[in-house]
Amino acid sequence: MDRNAELGDFLRTRRARLSPGDAGVVPGGGVRRVPGLRREEVASLAGVSADYYTRLEQGRHPHVSEAVLDAVARALRLDDDERDHLFNLARPRTPRSRRHRRPERVQRARPEVHRMLDVLNGVTAAFVTNHRQDVLAANPLARALITDWDELPYRDRNFARYVLLDPTARELYTNWDEVAERVVADLRLVAGRHPDDVRLNELIGEAIVKVPEFGAWWDSHRVALCAYGTQRFHHPLVGEFALHHETLTLPSDPDQALCVYTAEPGSPSAQTLALLASWSAPPTLRGHLPNERGGC
Repeated sequence: MDRNAELGDFLRTRRARLSPGDAGVVPGGGVRRVPGLRREEVASLAGVSADYYTRLEQGRHPHVSEAVLDAVARALRLDDDERDHLFNLARPRTPRSRRHRRPERVQRARPEVHRMLDVLNGVTAAFVTNHRQDVLAANPLARALITDWDELPYRDRNFARYVLLDPTARELYTNWDEVAERVVADLRLVAGRHPDDVRLNELIGEAIVKVPEFGAWWDSHRVALCAYGTQRFHHPLVGEFALHHETLTLPSDPDQALCVYTAEPGSPSAQTLALLASWSAPPTLRGHLPNERGGC
């Protein structure tokens, strides 16, 4: 990834979405030939010279300070994810040389995390991913809800890969466009943090070739974590329902996150999720599930 080009494209797309009125800028004279703010207007809002900002946007300022980046982030009204992405592009960590780079360790969820997923299985679907959305562990309900990652080749056990490249995902998610676009925004954010991640770059490259919508989403430079949201399903076994997902970083390993799905209590979606849970429960647990009449 060419960080200078990425930085320039990111800044241009962010200022293009802001109108002078949005930013409190009094429009200057003449015809505006570009959408959004002009470079000199961003520079004025950030308190730097137009030449300085131009060099920053062109990737010609290798030693930009944190204070300047903060000012640019405020001028462009970046949210927290966008601000982090700006810093990752403008002030990258010094990469290890190829000679001294350690091979990537195989990430695994701790046994205690597996037990937590088992406990949640009777309540809701849950799974654990790493930074590039490899699925490290999932309870039976999550596998019944989305796909059985345990049955997939190791390389394919990835939530983003499933959403973008598996044809069944377009049938499962009735709001597939929203889910997929959010996944792409997450991949771009993570790519800024891990530019040398080979498997991540392979996934992005494959999606560019195979997913028609991917190019436009990627070129928009939208960045956002898949932290929460609503996903609507058309499940082949239980039909249509909607679930809220919430992603929680595991304090013991900040590179891992727990994704939990919930339904509004008492709603039809909650009943549908409970039905799916009863069908997907491991055989040893089915005898402990309440029957349809509410008995033990």
